[in-house]
Amino acid sequence: MSDFSPVFLIDDDKDLLKATKQTLELAGFSVSAFPSAVDALGALDAGFAGVVVSDIRMPQMDGQQLFSRVRELDADLPVILVTGHGDIPMAVKAIQDGAYDFITKPFATDRLVQSVRRAAEKRRLVLENRALRIAAEQAQGDLPLIGQTPAMERLRRTLRQIADTDVDVMVTGETGSGKEVVASLLHRWSRRAAGNFVALNCGALPETVIESELFGHEPGAFTGAQKKRIGRIEHASAGTLFLDEIESMPPAIQVQMLRVLEMREVTPLGTNEVRPVDLRVVAAAKVDLGDPRQRGDFREDLYYRLNVVTISIPPLRDRRDDIPLLFGYFADRAASRFKRDVPAISVAIRRHLQSHNWPGNVRELSHFAERFVLGLEPAEQKPNENPSADATLPLPARVERYEADLIRETLAQNGGDVRRTIEALGIPRKTFYDKLQRHGIVRGDFAGLDGDDRRMRMDD
Repeated sequence: MSDFSPVFLIDDDKDLLKATKQTLELAGFSVSAFPSAVDALGALDAGFAGVVVSDIRMPQMDGQQLFSRVRELDADLPVILVTGHGDIPMAVKAIQDGAYDFITKPFATDRLVQSVRRAAEKRRLVLENRALRIAAEQAQGDLPLIGQTPAMERLRRTLRQIADTDVDVMVTGETGSGKEVVASLLHRWSRRAAGNFVALNCGALPETVIESELFGHEPGAFTGAQKKRIGRIEHASAGTLFLDEIESMPPAIQVQMLRVLEMREVTPLGTNEVRPVDLRVVAAAKVDLGDPRQRGDFREDLYYRLNVVTISIPPLRDRRDDIPLLFGYFADRAASRFKRDVPAISVAIRRHLQSHNWPGNVRELSHFAERFVLGLEPAEQKPNENPSADATLPLPARVERYEADLIRETLAQNGGDVRRTIEALGIPRKTFYDKLQRHGIVRGDFAGLDGDDRRMRMDD
C-alpha cells in the first residue's frame, strides 16, 4: 500500500531508528522518527491518521506506558510494539489490552512492513467510518433525504422552492428511490405541516375498497358499512394527500379523482352531500405517465391535471458519491435498532457499495446495511457486476448469473410486486420462490410486502 500513510516511529537506539525509518519509507510510508516516547506523545493527537510503532525498553517513558497514553487519546489508534525476548510477557499483556501487534527483535523487515500495512488499512477504515457517522449526523436536518451530490442538492433546493406554493406535484422515480420521502418533505416544509400527511398506495388496494378509502362512506352505503367513515381525501383536508403508484388507480376512480382535483370537493358514498376540501395532492409513479406507451389506461387529462410540477428523483446508481453517506446513516440506524455496534467497513464492503448497481435503490441499500450490521456477510460481488469475467465462466454459471440478473431487473421494474413479476417472467409461483432462495435475492429490497404478497407466501 504505497499511499504514504503516516507512521510515528519511536526508538531510543539511534542506529536502529534510522534503519527502521528507511525501511518503512522504502515501503511507501511517511515516517516521523522520535528518540523518545515523550517527544512522540507531544506531537500526537486523536485525529492522527496513521500507526504508532514503538520499542518497549526506553528511558523516561517505556513503550507500554506510551501505549496506555495513546489508548486514552484514541482507543482505536493502532500501536505496534517492538520487543526483545525478555519483554514478551509485557507485549502479550499489551496485546490483551488492545495493542495491534508486537514484533520481537531481531525482526525481518517484511514482518514489520506487513504489520504496519495492515494496521494502516485498519486505521483508514476506522477514520472513514467515523467520517460517515459525522456526515450523517450533520445531515440530520434533511434526513432521510441524504446526499451531497449536485443532483441531491438541486432536489432539496427545488423542494424548498415549491413546498409553500400549494401546487400539485408529480414525483417520478424508480422503486425504492424515495418518492414518499419527497412527498413527506413537501408537507413538512410547507404551511400545511400542521395538517395531516395522508398516504395511500393505489396499487395495494382492490378496486372494491379504494373508492371507500378515498371518498369515505355513510352508514348503509353498501353491505357491511355500519359506521360513517371519513375518506383519505377528506382526512387530508388542510394537509397533504400522497397517492403512490397512481398509475395503478382503477379507471373509474380516475374519473372521480379528476373531479376532486378540479373542484376541490368530495362526495362520500351513500350521500349526496358535497364537502369542500383544502388539500395539496402529491402523486408518485414508477413509470413515465407522459409516455403513451407506458401510460396504458391512465387518463391523459388526469395526468396533465396532476402534472403542474414534476420532480424526478435520480436513481442511486447515478449518484454513487452519496452511497457511503447513506450506508453510514442506515448502518447507524440499524445498529441502534438491533442494539449492536457498527462493524468496520471492510474493503470488500466498500467495493460492493461502489460497484453494485442498486436496482432497488435506497430501499435496497437500507436492507443491505441491516444485514451488514447483523453480521450476515454479503457476496463480495453481485452477478454481472464484472461482465468481462463472465467469459471465463462455464456455461451453467453464466446461465445462473443471467437468470439472477433477470429476476432482479423484473422485480425492480414491478416494484417488488410478486404477482406482476411472476406474470412477466412466465414461471410458476413455487419456482419463483425457489429461485429467489437459490440466488440469495431478497424481495423486500425492491418493495415492502403488500397484502397480496403475504397471501401468496402463505399459499406456498
